[in-house]
Amino acid sequence: MLQIEHISKQYKTGDFVQQALNDVSVNLRDNEFVAILGPSGSGKTTLLNIIGGLDRYDQGDLIINGTSTKKYKDRDWDSYRNHTVGFVFQSYNLIPHQSILSNVELALTISGVHRQERRERARQALEQVGLGQHVNKRPNQLSGGQMQRVAIARALVNNPRILLADEPTGALDSETSIQIMNLLKEVAQDRLVVMVTHNPELAHQYATRIVELHDGSVISDSDPLPDDQVPIRRARHRTFGKASMGLLTSLSLSFNNLRTKKARTALTSFAGSIGIIGIALILSVSTGVNRYIDRIQRETMTSYPITIQEQSFDLNKIVDSAQETQKEAKAHKDLKAIQPDDSSVKGASSLTSSITQNNLTDFKKYLDNPKSEIHQYVGSVGIQYSYATKFSVFGHDPDGKLVSADKVTMGGQDDASSTASQMATANTDSDMGDIQSMQMSYLTGKTEKNKAPEIFGEIMPGADAKTTISKVVTDNYQVVNGTWPKAKDQVVLVLDKNNQMPVTSLYKLGILPSSQYTDMMNKLNSGQEVKVDTKPIEYTKAMDRKLSLVPAADQYAKGTDGHYHYIGDNTDQMTKAADQGLQLHIVGIVRPNQGAKATPLKVGVGYTRQLTDYLIDQAKTSPIVTDQEADQGHSVLNGMAFAPADDAAKANDAKAYIASLGVSQKASMAQEIMKGSAAMAGQEAQGRAGAAARAQGSAGIPTGASAEQQTAQAFDQYIATAPQDALVAIYNQYVSTGTYADNLSDFGLISRDAPSRISIYTDSFENKNSVGDSIKHYNDKAAEKNRIVYTDYVGLMMNSVTTIINVITYVLIAFVGVSLVVSSIMIGIITYISVLERTKEIGILRAMGASKRNVSNVFNAETGLIGLLAGLLGVGITLLLIIPANSIMHHFMGTTEVNAALPASGGIALVILSVVLTLIGGLIPSRKAAKQDPATALRTE
Repeated sequence: MLQIEHISKQYKTGDFVQQALNDVSVNLRDNEFVAILGPSGSGKTTLLNIIGGLDRYDQGDLIINGTSTKKYKDRDWDSYRNHTVGFVFQSYNLIPHQSILSNVELALTISGVHRQERRERARQALEQVGLGQHVNKRPNQLSGGQMQRVAIARALVNNPRILLADEPTGALDSETSIQIMNLLKEVAQDRLVVMVTHNPELAHQYATRIVELHDGSVISDSDPLPDDQVPIRRARHRTFGKASMGLLTSLSLSFNNLRTKKARTALTSFAGSIGIIGIALILSVSTGVNRYIDRIQRETMTSYPITIQEQSFDLNKIVDSAQETQKEAKAHKDLKAIQPDDSSVKGASSLTSSITQNNLTDFKKYLDNPKSEIHQYVGSVGIQYSYATKFSVFGHDPDGKLVSADKVTMGGQDDASSTASQMATANTDSDMGDIQSMQMSYLTGKTEKNKAPEIFGEIMPGADAKTTISKVVTDNYQVVNGTWPKAKDQVVLVLDKNNQMPVTSLYKLGILPSSQYTDMMNKLNSGQEVKVDTKPIEYTKAMDRKLSLVPAADQYAKGTDGHYHYIGDNTDQMTKAADQGLQLHIVGIVRPNQGAKATPLKVGVGYTRQLTDYLIDQAKTSPIVTDQEADQGHSVLNGMAFAPADDAAKANDAKAYIASLGVSQKASMAQEIMKGSAAMAGQEAQGRAGAAARAQGSAGIPTGASAEQQTAQAFDQYIATAPQDALVAIYNQYVSTGTYADNLSDFGLISRDAPSRISIYTDSFENKNSVGDSIKHYNDKAAEKNRIVYTDYVGLMMNSVTTIINVITYVLIAFVGVSLVVSSIMIGIITYISVLERTKEIGILRAMGASKRNVSNVFNAETGLIGLLAGLLGVGITLLLIIPANSIMHHFMGTTEVNAALPASGGIALVILSVVLTLIGGLIPSRKAAKQDPATALRTE
């Protein structure tokens, strides 16, 4: 039973108030056909909309089967319309872009009925109204009567208890009107049918009860319900279940709507894709440029890693000192007197005082910790540790003569320290680490003893321990003959990009006769013109040369006195040592690829990390190192203490040392002292020692075989009576044993925890700067003596490049931002237009019980579909435009290295972005659609 109790409804327009219903009370039976008559403006449609929950009453109550609707909220009314009421409208109100089957099953869809069940029930409802053969037609393919039958089927498919018909025959001819009225009369047998009509003849002919309204009040009722049949129990608040429209339903409704307007949908999607195309093109060009920049950065960073040496100097300290000197000069400017300029002295002082000994042992511990901050910025090449292994390499030239990779011939005069010979043998391919080492040697005056040959260099290993050779090397070098080395005894010859190697290196390796080298050096030293034989050398001839490596520790032999003696310049002994040394095999010849950006190998000979490990392990177990570690207070070279207690101890050590020398060695030392070498000049005590030695030797020392013996005897006589300060001077110049650590270093002992150089590779300038920051953070926590000092030359040069890259990036981002704003505004306008066009559809959905959220989801689904199509269209068009765009870029840029490319991830992201933007742009219009008044929306044409 439906009870209408004292319902009143007013419409206000500004100051004008219209009373649509005025205290209307009507009780309607569960099964009857009620016709509501009355002139226009009497309140018939308003009453029908209130019964159907499309409009709200101001006062009174609407009670359905004892359920009061006074406290109903929007979701309760939605559920009520969906489960309890069915609507039949004068204008049919079918959704034109849906089939009649879809129109009928829509109410079931909103109810949450499963797809298969709702389709079957919709077919049955259409068969019930005589349209079983037309289920796949669209509304515009049916006659007016057929469309009204579809509307009735739609109203009945959910089996509502109440059927409301608003002028169901108003748009039909007489014959069709009779058919519809017969159908409604049949329906009214098992439910309540309430019909509003202007046709009193049809109402009296078919309706079982006539209710007439006038000026919003009931003026007559042909069959009122007696009071004794009206329940007296108090109505209570209940709900009618829950209406629900799934996402797939929303997508289906929107997709079908878009499909019926293909041309417009295509144009709308294209308009929406314009912004996406702009963004995609910018992203493509940006990606191409960034890839090019990344490649350049990786190549640059591979060639110029952050390198930290055992000894370094602080360039910033030197620069600050220079700037401070300039400030002082300006502050004391006086043109009336001579101003002494001490800038050169201060510069030299700041240079030498800036030299720092880096504690690479502690820093390596930091780097070996995987949790250290620095690892997130390290590039694909990783962190490379270099060790200053010490060894010599020997071979035999084509004439069978022993040659050294250090000085070519053994015992000859070819390596005099003349400028000409130094220039001829200079290695022009030293890397940044070698240059820094040479700078440090120049500044400190300290050179390494038994240093490895300059033409030998370790090949960069891979970032992981299993990779013998780094991908950086194999990518930038090609093997012109043979293979890459794979073991400690295998090496390769490294040529430059023109297939050349310095001729002096060829002499040092014994590939060319050493006699030619000796002749060349003699001519250079005498200022004569030199012509070198530069005929090409076959690869096989070079690879046939056998080389022998002698570790530093094996260049010392233990004498009968129990002390070790250096034999590195003794041809006979080094020949034997070479025969027993590690035999090296040249297994390949390599050169840089054409256009190679990173060339980390020095021209000469490249060996593997396995050889470095072998030398480190060999030095640990060598006899000389073992003996030296057993007695850390005395040198195994002469048995003397490393640190004499005082000058008297130094004088005694000098006497003992000279007494242990042979005749030739004593005579040689005496001659050195008599010459007054540059190292002794200016020292009074050493000057007296030289004068005494000259006095002893001037007493007619004969020449010939006995000359050395007599000179040695005279020197012994002098030493026996020499004053202490002279003996101390001789000790400091000729006898000083250095330190325990110096000896072990000279013997080649190396700890893997103490690399001589650490190279940190990054893939970008940003990461390089971040590595610098990480080192700064390390220094902030480390003790002052353990802080790391290094000079980032590349950083000084490349900061401006990084700034330019950032500016370009910001400009591109600005363009993208403008495109996004434009796209969002345009999509919002398009969605708003769609809302205006589909206002009646909104009313239909609401009449069938769709909630505000359901309506909002329908339009969100439509905007999402448009966004998806726009995104796909934009990406597709962009991929086509990239082809001519690259050709244009190549033409104007004069290079093919920059190629616009839309990455797959970028394309997917843009499609998603397009969908998200359309959803955002459609939020306001979809909310407006959801807030539409259903009764007003149904009246919209």
